[in-house]
Amino acid sequence: MSTHDLLGTRTALETGAGISYYYSLSKLADQGYSAIHSLPFSIKVLLESVLRNCDDYVVSREDVKKLATYNAAQPVQEEIPFKPARVILQDFTGVPAVVDLAAMRAAMARMGGDPKKINPICPVDLVIDHSVQVDYFGQSDSFSKNIEKEMERNRERYEFLRWGQQALDNFGVVPPGRGIVHQVNLEYLARGVWSSAEGDDTVAYPDSLVGTDSHTTMINGLGVVGWGVGGIEAEAVMLGQPIYMLIPEVIGFKLTGSLPEGVTATDLTLTITQMLRKKGVVGKFVEFYGSGLSNISLPDRATIANMAPEYGATMGFFPIDAESLRYLSRSGRSADLVSLVEAYSKAQGLFRTDETADPVFTDTLELDMSTVQPSLAGPKRPQDRVPLNQMQETFRSALTSTVATSGFSLSEDKLGNTGVYADQGQEITMKHGDVVIAAITSCTNTSNPSVLLAAGLVAKKAVAKGLKVKPYVKTSLAPGSRVVTEYLDKAGLSPYLNQLGFNLVGYGCTTCIGNSGPLPDAVEKAIKDGDLIAASVLSGNRNFEGRVHQSVKANFLASPPLVVAYALAGTVDIDLVKEALGTDSEGQPVYLKDIWPSNAEIAALLDDALNPELFNQMYNGIAQSNQEWNAIPVTPGDLYAWNDSSTYIQEPPFFVGMAQEPGTIQPINEARVLVKVGDSITTDHISPAGAIKVGTPAAQYLVGNSVQPGDFNSYGSRRGNDRVMTRGTFANVRLKNQMAPGTEGGYTTYLPSNEQMFIYEASEKYQQAGTPLVILAGKEYGTGSSRDWAAKGTFLLGVRAVIAESFERIHRSNLVGMGVLPLQFKEGENPSSLGLDGSEFFSIVVDDQLKPQQMVQVTARKANGESVNFDARCRIDTPVEVDYYRNGGILQTVLRQFMK
Repeated sequence: MSTHDLLGTRTALETGAGISYYYSLSKLADQGYSAIHSLPFSIKVLLESVLRNCDDYVVSREDVKKLATYNAAQPVQEEIPFKPARVILQDFTGVPAVVDLAAMRAAMARMGGDPKKINPICPVDLVIDHSVQVDYFGQSDSFSKNIEKEMERNRERYEFLRWGQQALDNFGVVPPGRGIVHQVNLEYLARGVWSSAEGDDTVAYPDSLVGTDSHTTMINGLGVVGWGVGGIEAEAVMLGQPIYMLIPEVIGFKLTGSLPEGVTATDLTLTITQMLRKKGVVGKFVEFYGSGLSNISLPDRATIANMAPEYGATMGFFPIDAESLRYLSRSGRSADLVSLVEAYSKAQGLFRTDETADPVFTDTLELDMSTVQPSLAGPKRPQDRVPLNQMQETFRSALTSTVATSGFSLSEDKLGNTGVYADQGQEITMKHGDVVIAAITSCTNTSNPSVLLAAGLVAKKAVAKGLKVKPYVKTSLAPGSRVVTEYLDKAGLSPYLNQLGFNLVGYGCTTCIGNSGPLPDAVEKAIKDGDLIAASVLSGNRNFEGRVHQSVKANFLASPPLVVAYALAGTVDIDLVKEALGTDSEGQPVYLKDIWPSNAEIAALLDDALNPELFNQMYNGIAQSNQEWNAIPVTPGDLYAWNDSSTYIQEPPFFVGMAQEPGTIQPINEARVLVKVGDSITTDHISPAGAIKVGTPAAQYLVGNSVQPGDFNSYGSRRGNDRVMTRGTFANVRLKNQMAPGTEGGYTTYLPSNEQMFIYEASEKYQQAGTPLVILAGKEYGTGSSRDWAAKGTFLLGVRAVIAESFERIHRSNLVGMGVLPLQFKEGENPSSLGLDGSEFFSIVVDDQLKPQQMVQVTARKANGESVNFDARCRIDTPVEVDYYRNGGILQTVLRQFMK
C-alpha cells in the first residue's frame, strides 16, 4: 500500500467496523479541480487510484492533474498509470503467469537471494474453469464422469498449480468443478471496496482488478472497475507495477423505463450489444446511467457488463447504488463490508441515486427498456440480434446469403438437403437448421437467477404437457457456480430439467468456449451425409463460426428459457411465436406462450435463490472443497521442481544467466530482418492459439518428446512450455511473410545462404551466429487479443527491435515489457517509401541516455554498400518503461528490485 499523501487528501472515514482512511476526491476538488464532481464514475475510480498511489516516480502529480482536469466531452490522448487492487486468472492464461513466478524464484535462488520474496504483492485468484469438456451428457452421472476426464487430461498442469497454491503468498486457487471465474468473482471474490493496512491505519479504496480473460468486465455490474488484459500486464500488476493506459473516452448509455412482461435480461443485453456495436465503442468505456437503472437487478447488470467485449468496449460500467448493497448482502457478504462499501462510496461521490446529476460524457445514447423484444443473436456474430418473431425468416435468408454478410452461400439446389439420424432402431430425417446442441452455459446468463429459474419453469411446464427434446439434440447444463444447482434443487425444478436432458455436466465454461465435446456419431453422420447447416442454441456470449463446434455452422445466443424451447422444437427453422413446439399427451398443439412463465412466477422463487445462507454454504472452504484436487500430490518447497520431460511445464529462459545489476543500453548493430509484413498483423498471426499443425517446428518438438499428433492439444494449453510457444511464434498458417515470397505460414529466408526455411529454424541459425534480428511492419502491428506470448515469443526468437508504421497499444507495451525495442517510422515513411526490401543490415543508435519518445537514428546497409539513413521514433513512452528496457523487461526489473 502507498504511504504517500503528496496532495494532502488523506481523510478519516467512520464505518460500522471502525475508522478507516481514504484519499478524498472532494478534498482534491477543493484544490481547484471542481470538474471532478462531473466526471463519469468510472473515471473517478481511475483518479482515486493515481491520487492514492502518487509518489512522483511511478505515479506523478501530473498524472493526477490529467485525470482531475479530464473533460470527457473533449477527450485528449493522455497516458496514465493505473494500479488495480487485485488480479484474477483462469487456468489457460494463469498457468504461464505462475510459470513466470516460479522461474523468478529459481533465478532469485541462483543469484543468492531469498526465493520466498517472489510473491504476488496484490491479491491474486486463479479459478480453474477452462478445462472441463462435455464428453458425457443427458445422464445423472454426467458431472462426475466429466470431472474424472478433466482431472485425467490435465493432471500435469494441475500438479503445477497445486504447487503454486501452497508455495505462493497472496495466491488463491479455486479448484476444478466449482465455477466460472467471472461468476465466482461476482458472487464471492469481489468486495466493492477494498481495505489494506497503511502503517497502523486501515485505508479504504475502490475494488478494482484486471483479469486474463476478456469477460472480466462482468464485475462492472457490481460497480467494480475491471477488464481483461494479457499475461505480461497481469504479471506486472501482480508484482506491484502499474498498467499504462490512455484515458478513455466514456460513452454514456441512458436506460429508462422497465422491461415488459416475458422479456428477459438476455434480450436486453443482446439489444444493447447491437446498439453499441453500431455506435462504435472499441477502446472506450461505456457507463450506464438514467432512472432505468433502478429497475434492473444486479444480476441483470452483470449480464450486460459481461458482454462488453462483444459490443467492443473496454468496460460496461454500472455505478454503485442501493441495488449493489442489496446484492452484496444477499450473496453473503458481511454486514461490516456492506457498511464500508456504503460509507466509502457515499463519501467519495461514487454512489448513484436517481437524483444524481448526469456526469459529462464523450457521447450518449438511450434505450427505453419497454421497447425491448424477445431476441436471439446469430448465426455468426453476437451483435447480430434477431427478434424472436423474425427468427425463421432470418435463418432461411442466411442460408442463401453470402458468407461476407454472415450467411452460408447455399445454392438453391442444396436448400432441401437432408441427412438421416439413425440410432437405437429409430430413423429421423434431419434438415438445415436442426438444433444439435442446446446448452445452458456461460457466466453471462448462469449468474442470473431470474433466467435460470425461467428455464426451470419452462422445463416443468413442458414435462407437464408431455413434451420431449428431440433425440439428436445434445443438451447440457453447465452453471457458473454451485449456487445455481442448489437453488434449482430447492425450487424443485432440477428434476424437470433432468427429464429433458439438461443434466449437470460441469461447473465451467464448456460449450461457450468450444469445449462442447463430441457430437454423437449418428448426429455427425447425418450432418456430414446431408452437408447440413446444423444449429446450436446456447446461453453464452460468443457464437463465431467454428467456435462452439466445428460441425455446427449456425450458432445462436439466447436466454436459458429459449434454449430449452429450441431444444424442444429441435430446429431454428420455426416461428415460435406462431407455430407449435409439439403436441401434448392428448394430441393438442403446445405453443411457447403455453409454457412461458410469468414474471410473477419467477419472482415468487427469486427470494429463495438469493439468500446469504446459500452463498455462504457454497463458498465456505471453497479452496479445499474438491477432494480429487486435494488428492493430487504436491511436492512442497519454495522452488518448483522442474521436470525436463514435461511437454506442458518448463522453466522459461527469461532469467537464466541474469546479472544482479542491469547493463547499459547498447546499440543494435548489423541486425537482419526475420519477418517483414504489411498492415494489421494481429497477435494471432504472431502467436496462434489454436491447433498445432503436423510438420511444423512445434509439432516436431512434441513428436520428438513422444507426443502423438492426437495428443498435441493446442498452443493455448501449452503456454506453460516456452519450447512449444517459441517454435509456434509466427507459425500462423495464414501469415504472409514478405521475406519468403510465395509462401504462407511460418517461413522466412535465411539471408546468409538465401534459403527458405521455418522462421524458428532461421532464428536458431542467427542466434548461433550472434546476429540480432529485427521485424519490419506496417500499420496497426499487434492488433487483436492482448496475448503475452506474441511479445515473449518475439523476444525468444532473438528479435531485438520491431520497426512499424504504428503499434496496437497493448502489444507495444508488451514488447517493452519483454525488452524488445519498438520503433515507429515517421509519418509518411514506411519500408516501401524508404526502398527497404528486408535484405539490409540494420544498425540502430540507442544508448544509456535514451529518453521516452525520442527520435532514433537507423542505418540500413545494403549488400552493394549503399546505405539508407532514417530516423524513427522510440515508442518507449515513459521513464518507467526506459527502466524496463534497460533491465531487459518488466519481470527482470521487478526481480532486481526484490534482490535489493
